[in-house]
Amino acid sequence: MQDNTLPNYEEARRNMVKNQLRPNQVTDRRILVAMGDIPREIFVPFTLVGTAYSDSDIQLIAGRAMMPPLAFARLLQAAEIGPHDRVLELAPATGYSTMVLTKLSDSVASVEPDALLHKEAEKNISSLAPGKATILAGAPVEGCIARAPFDVIFINGSVEYVPDYLFEQLAEGGRLVAVLRNALPDHIGHANLYRKIKGEIVCSPLFEINVPPAPGFALPQRFKL
Repeated sequence: MQDNTLPNYEEARRNMVKNQLRPNQVTDRRILVAMGDIPREIFVPFTLVGTAYSDSDIQLIAGRAMMPPLAFARLLQAAEIGPHDRVLELAPATGYSTMVLTKLSDSVASVEPDALLHKEAEKNISSLAPGKATILAGAPVEGCIARAPFDVIFINGSVEYVPDYLFEQLAEGGRLVAVLRNALPDHIGHANLYRKIKGEIVCSPLFEINVPPAPGFALPQRFKL
């Protein structure tokens, strides 16, 4: 007999796509299919699985949170990831975003600084998509020069600045998606798309959005107002 008290995660995924993503400018079918298939509840703390599909941040550890599905999907869509793009993801946390990226591209490398989250991301990806992504230990703000250049750099969280050496790791025609914020608690972040065109970086503002901070992207104190 079915236990009707257990959450129906498949239905929750369908509702997330139907009620959060589709009505809010997420039109890339590959993203909709990926996020409708991947069990998001696996990537959040056991005590918070009931909120896995809510349109809110989910706290993972102190100072780290998973961004809401809609925010993630809109930023991902802006990157225009193709199946043969080389993708660098910065700060994957438990690997949910990495898992979605593996559905969009054949080449995904992710850099995670926290040892606990790094281990969790490795476990999740090896279980659900073995061999589809590489989870590297390191500082996201440094990127991954050893594997550059990349067609897409996706920063999984908001930042106070984007260092020039990340742009240097973009291939010609490459894109970097970032949400810029300042240190003020009530500041609204701004999503930007950066493209490398003939060796120059061109920035296109996208939309206002608030997402949890990515680790290591705070401005040095001397540059803050």
